Amino acid sequence: QVHLVESGGGLVQAGGSLRLACAASGRAVSTYTMAWFRQAPGKEREFVAAISWSGGSTLYADSVKGRFIISRDNAKNTLYLQMNSLKPEDTAVYYCAARGPSRAITTVGERYDYWGQGTQVTVSS
Repeated sequence: QVHLVESGGGLVQAGGSLRLACAASGRAVSTYTMAWFRQAPGKEREFVAAISWSGGSTLYADSVKGRFIISRDNAKNTLYLQMNSLKPEDTAVYYCAARGPSRAITTVGERYDYWGQGTQVTVSS
């Protein structure tokens, strides 16, 4: 069993930055592929970014490429999402997710086994 807890959300002006964190606990969690998804009001959940268990491979949605950076610290069992140049359309609840162990990166939410409770990010114009 893996438990995920997100933090770092908040209100920021357009053009600003936020750093989300996801603290993971559970057996062998450092071997899990991790990802961030988001869901805006009235919209479907969408993939944001994913990272392999080693951190050697990453994948981004086109909408965030060049602005967001996903990273992980396996010594701390923590996943991060550095969000720069934020836009109002980035407003959503952000969720971290885990699949594994040692499973391939995927953009498909249904293939992730564990989810956090989410953290709200609001970008004002």
